[in-house]
Amino acid sequence: MNIVPNVGSTDKIIRLAVGALLILLALFGVIGWWGWIGVVPIATALMNWCPAYTLLGIKTCPSTSNPPDA
Repeated sequence: MNIVPNVGSTDKIIRLAVGALLILLALFGVIGWWGWIGVVPIATALMNWCPAYTLLGIKTCPSTSNPPDA
């Protein structure tokens, strides 16, 4: 299985911030245990790959393929 990166840098920063916020809110009891779902956006940011983006055909990172020679 070849995992092609599909999460760009801005997307990565947003995922890390949202994930950390959810976990912190869960730790301090502001929201319930479901705040631990913040682990998912953090994991996808660290892997630079989101399975949902793959299914939907979304890619927020720049293309890494070389243009064809003319």
